[in-house]
Amino acid sequence: MLWDMQTSSALPSALATSLEQYRAAAPLVHCLTNVVVTNFTANVVLASGGAPAMVDNPQEAAEFAAIASGVLVNVGTPQQHTVEAMRLAAASAHEHGVPWVLDPVAAGGIGWRTGVAIELLEHRPTIVRGNASEILGLLGGAGGKGWTRRTPLTTLWSPRAGWPPTRGRSSRSAARRTTSPTAPGPWR
Repeated sequence: MLWDMQTSSALPSALATSLEQYRAAAPLVHCLTNVVVTNFTANVVLASGGAPAMVDNPQEAAEFAAIASGVLVNVGTPQQHTVEAMRLAAASAHEHGVPWVLDPVAAGGIGWRTGVAIELLEHRPTIVRGNASEILGLLGGAGGKGWTRRTPLTTLWSPRAGWPPTRGRSSRSAARRTTSPTAPGPWR
């Protein structure tokens, strides 16, 4: 299901159906997440019916991403070795058609981390899960103070523009290809 975040939302019945399909598939979810939320993320994946795998080393990341049902990349606490694993997992997920989510934590606020998140965009994430400040940071803006940023989400995307945005493009004309994280398939 593709939906325009400006004008519509997913129906509760569609979300319920998607959750049932997700649980029936019991997807293997490769999580490269930050150390603050590793346990929480694993427990949410388990509670929702998936099977989490916290594989975050470069020696296994690409191979594991290729066999996973989905990949989560959260840049919240980047270390050199985990960033390398993220790069490899994102490239492998893209190459093998595995859906993957980029969570660009604090993009726009810290230079190196922003660069890592922008580099990961080259591997065409299925979903970019970010707050207004983080999305602005990916678009070349200054970012801000995370969830406290007051920029309305409606200024961030337009259904007429493509994804990924070109750096330097106005955030008003930038678009985000989005799919619901609970939309049916392509869970394997």
